[in-house]
Amino acid sequence: MASGENGVLGVLCSPKSLKVLGCVVGVVGSLVVYGVLQERIMTRPYGEGVDEEFFKFSVFLVLNNRLLAVCAAACILVAIKGNVRPVAPIQSYAMVSASNVVATTCQYETLKYVSFPVQTLGKCAKMIPVMIWGFMINQRRYDAGDIAVAACITLGCTIFGLYGQVTNKNATSDSNTSMYGLGLMLGYLAFDGFTSTFQDKLFKGYHMETYNQMVWVNLCSATFSLFWLVSDSSLTEAFEFIQRHPSVMGDVVVLSTAAMLGQLCILYTIREFGALLFATIMTTRQFISILLSCIIFMHPLTLPQWGGTCLVFGALYYNSFLKAARKAGKKEVNASSDGAESEKEGLIREKMDRRDV
Repeated sequence: MASGENGVLGVLCSPKSLKVLGCVVGVVGSLVVYGVLQERIMTRPYGEGVDEEFFKFSVFLVLNNRLLAVCAAACILVAIKGNVRPVAPIQSYAMVSASNVVATTCQYETLKYVSFPVQTLGKCAKMIPVMIWGFMINQRRYDAGDIAVAACITLGCTIFGLYGQVTNKNATSDSNTSMYGLGLMLGYLAFDGFTSTFQDKLFKGYHMETYNQMVWVNLCSATFSLFWLVSDSSLTEAFEFIQRHPSVMGDVVVLSTAAMLGQLCILYTIREFGALLFATIMTTRQFISILLSCIIFMHPLTLPQWGGTCLVFGALYYNSFLKAARKAGKKEVNASSDGAESEKEGLIREKMDRRDV
């Protein structure tokens, strides 16, 4: 077998291959840790015996995530001498922030009622609300391929929900538990779809840097979260919980760090290698998260549920390569056009449609 620059070893050790490996490890590693800790914090009790209790303050998790993201993005802007001041009106950032806070809170709250595999697979269906909001806000049109992919994802999620256990083991046995969890999932999908679409609109309308939007959207989100916590006394209760169970703070810090590193790795991956590699990594990461959740937290899946899972991820992989083919075709058509949209901006917008943390 050949070795050296033209051999397998040479290819694997090339700077580009090492960068790709770093992106895969960074994105998958950080977001898998984020997913595991998310389930640990929201579905497993802290303490033992009579002291055993569940952490109920999902907005507190949002606050910590957003504060750490603000600090990271602000430091990067200072380092690269970017524009730290708001580019768009504050109310524009605030609209994105408000929907983002509600979406993320619904995401955490869902785990109180449905299992993590159900939540993760349900999040894959965000294509549908993104398409709806895209049509309503940006007048985007979608072809038969996009609609077919969305239909396959919906069918896969439906099969998953109909042929197996979907509720959280620690949830009450009330008959409304699954319906309440489903309602929270629909709320997450609706608000998350609006968030992605409106972020896309901000990028188009104000030509802002990604880190500028990251600073101000997360700062507004942190403000909303803090107001929410103070208004219903949850902030005091959250700190009292931490005093009783100090170990939860370590989990919260690692969760927030993983979310922040995940965002940065995602941005780097898209900038260096494009949306196709990113989409493939993210789809793989979601599948790995479901497998790990089934192993670590013992969520047995039925054969039809595995079939629904494969249908969903098969559609997502197909969609990734379909977009890559379209992008290649557009590059050929617009090769001589001076007014063509820059590849970097297009990739960033595609990333916003797939935002996961």
